[in-house]
Amino acid sequence: MTRKEILQQIQTKKSYLCVGLDSDLSRIPRHLLKYDDPVFEFNKQIIDATKDLCVSYKPNLAFYESRGVKGWQSLEKTMNYIPTEHFTIADAKRGDIGNTSKMYAKAFFEELNFDSVTVAPYMGIDSVQPFLEFDNKWVILLALTSNKGSDDFQFASQDGDMPLYEKVMRKAQTWGSPEQLMFVVGATHPEKFNEIREIAPDHFLLVPGVGAQGGDLQEISDYGLNDVCGLLVNSSRGIIFASEGEDFAEKARASALKLQLGMEGILDAVLD
Repeated sequence: MTRKEILQQIQTKKSYLCVGLDSDLSRIPRHLLKYDDPVFEFNKQIIDATKDLCVSYKPNLAFYESRGVKGWQSLEKTMNYIPTEHFTIADAKRGDIGNTSKMYAKAFFEELNFDSVTVAPYMGIDSVQPFLEFDNKWVILLALTSNKGSDDFQFASQDGDMPLYEKVMRKAQTWGSPEQLMFVVGATHPEKFNEIREIAPDHFLLVPGVGAQGGDLQEISDYGLNDVCGLLVNSSRGIIFASEGEDFAEKARASALKLQLGMEGILDAVLD
């Protein structure tokens, strides 16, 4: 998917919402267990309930890989069900030496036909470059993540130099353009978004942490939006597990709608 196509979806839907499909079999509503593939049925109903409100879906691979072959089958069926207009993210956090990264890229881009994959930058350019060699596919590079442990390394600096996450963002921009490279920046660091926009003014930011992790949509939008939007804000548990009863799809839609309406108001105020 091209940058232009992503932006068109944002403009059409007045939304920059990404729905995370962290579909934990132990948490999906019990009445779905009667289906041959309860995880796919869960995803299917979530997609039906939210597809007009979001521009992206992000399956978290851990919840599928942990189930072995059955999990991969659920993932493949989910990918085939997601409408082609939506930007799809393999939240896989891969990153290894060149030949291995190439095989990961083939798996996600050719076999499963994801539009993008999250990549860990620790091993440097030869672990990232293979993902950048596919036309109209995207790398979403981990920069400043939303988890508590982000403090352990990402803010580290040496002799007063810039923090590690800034080094990653500046260096990575020499590897890939805003047409193929995004950065993960967690919503739990709202005070950093203004600075991050100065570091990477044109790149899309994937922002996890809104909802269950406590990130505030208005705050990150105030500082994270650029002149074309430039954000994909993800909510996973706050949407898909808004209810664990038989009304789960209805409640998921209500949660997604609340975020979409907030985004519509922000976009109308900032970009018009």
